Amino acid sequence: MDTFSPVQLPDRQALCRLDEIPDGGATAVDARLPDGEGSLILLRQGTQVRGYLNVCPHAGRRLDYAPGKFLLKNDTLTCAVHGATFSQGDGLCIGGPCRGEHLRAVALSVEAGEVRLLQDKA
Repeated sequence: MDTFSPVQLPDRQALCRLDEIPDGGATAVDARLPDGEGSLILLRQGTQVRGYLNVCPHAGRRLDYAPGKFLLKNDTLTCAVHGATFSQGDGLCIGGPCRGEHLRAVALSVEAGEVRLLQDKA
């Protein structure tokens, strides 16, 4: 599977309000995914939100050090378990045990102050 392809999602489910994510920060939310419930990382910059599955490609563990709490610095996200460092912009691992791999992106929209998963285009 192409690591740049967004995860296919079933509907436009609401995840949270934009103002629940600190500007320049991140949070984790649970969502209905094609293979069951899963955790997503939501990263906010102003009115823009990027989303990734909350799963490190190195060992399949969550990236947060406590529920919804992430290690963020200089536009990077660091896995709390093994220290893999990812670019917030594209999810590319730029340091650590899975260098060159990507976090799995999810497509999002911000509509009327609410963060939603984009509808499956398939």
